[in-house]
Amino acid sequence: MIDLPGNSTRNAVPARPASWRLPQEPTTAGAAYQAVQDELRPDVRPQLNLATFITTGMEPEAERLMADFLYNNTVDGVQPLHTADLEQRCVAALADLWHAPDPDSAVGTSTGGSSEACMLAGLAMLMLWRSRTSDSRGRPNLVMSAAVHVCWAKFCAYWDVDARQIPVRDGGSGIDPHAAAEACDTDTIGVVTVLGTTYDGFYEPVQQVCAALDRRCARDGVDVQVHVDAASGGMVAPFLDPALVWDFRLPRVSSINTSGHKYGLVAPGLGWVLWRDQRVVPAELGFSTDYTGGRLSTQTLTFTRPVAPVVAQYYQFLRLGAEGYRAVVQRCRDLARSLAAHLGQFHEMRLISSADHLPVVAFTTHDHAVFSVTDLADRLRNRGWLVPTYTLPPDQADVTVARIVCRNDLSDVLARRLADDLADAITALRAGCGGSRSQRHRDVVPWGAEIAPALNGEGVGTSERKGPADLVELVAIDGASASLRA
Repeated sequence: MIDLPGNSTRNAVPARPASWRLPQEPTTAGAAYQAVQDELRPDVRPQLNLATFITTGMEPEAERLMADFLYNNTVDGVQPLHTADLEQRCVAALADLWHAPDPDSAVGTSTGGSSEACMLAGLAMLMLWRSRTSDSRGRPNLVMSAAVHVCWAKFCAYWDVDARQIPVRDGGSGIDPHAAAEACDTDTIGVVTVLGTTYDGFYEPVQQVCAALDRRCARDGVDVQVHVDAASGGMVAPFLDPALVWDFRLPRVSSINTSGHKYGLVAPGLGWVLWRDQRVVPAELGFSTDYTGGRLSTQTLTFTRPVAPVVAQYYQFLRLGAEGYRAVVQRCRDLARSLAAHLGQFHEMRLISSADHLPVVAFTTHDHAVFSVTDLADRLRNRGWLVPTYTLPPDQADVTVARIVCRNDLSDVLARRLADDLADAITALRAGCGGSRSQRHRDVVPWGAEIAPALNGEGVGTSERKGPADLVELVAIDGASASLRA
């Protein structure tokens, strides 16, 4: 408790953000708490936010662990806690999951999220390119599809790298392998592939991209490495698509990232980046210091970072194991496929993706529909659901789609309510209650943006969920339903 004089209980009307100033006098802890709560009270219950891939709830034990280690950071060289060991265990577990040549000596680090992880992977590729082309006057370039996350545009802008984006063909699922290989030259630092795009949840064809690059190298010696942005798919494909070859089994794959706070099932923010081996990690990417009280090596863009997310990831690895993760993501995919089948029953709806890869359903309306997906999203918003609408990448930007992300906290009860609300909304719009086809592109989020719009409105009731204790209430193990809370 902070003992301060005065501790007034002022209740001033909040100023606009740009005109807010530090108050002259303190207030009570209770008043400050309530003020922040009132300002940040969500318009949408986290479980009803179908826009985000981010974990929106953990078990109480995981939350307690994060609270227990709230004041610990990953760069405290004298703390008696073996947090560095926990981090390395998580790195080794991911390296084994992604078939690294030697998981025991895997090179990797936790980050604040996949955006930082991608920045580090991009920097490693850029540094390696500089070391082998020290006499080149060309500008480095990075090849990717137009469906990549916005963090790759940031990387190219921040480090003056030419972003060579391959258009996504109509009906395609990401990068075209041949076009990607042909876009490379001696100044290409790497090719980015995405295991589960934000737009539709499809995996890009990593193995085919590597094969095309092999052919290109054999033809004229242009030898380019591949990074896999597996922000979401990195914790889905190993469990649900084990036969899919996308990871370190491919010699051209030099690095992989994933988000612990997505299907890693950890609260924000946590990412991971791993490299194949030490040979593809430039020495200048790492730094060593001893002014924190012990010798410390770091490879991240930031220095002080909270250890709590790493602790939570280690907890989830212990708690679920491979079979638990498999059950959780299988249930998410099954729910998404059921919702896709439900949507497919309406003649106005056209499915873009049906949880073929990630547990994601993307859909739009046929030309004969009298309403748009934006109209449908607006109707769902009145029932408390947040469903994003956005345009597809360039070359398909005339198509507006909606997307439903199924996470582990979408209960069977909520899924049934969503199906009912979808049916009611489509029926009402079909009858001309609020639909406006001419407003098809209203309120869409521009391509390349983070798809998490802030909207207003009232949510539905809260009887389905009592709290985070039952967020992982049922998983299917060996074909049967078993309670993880047992």
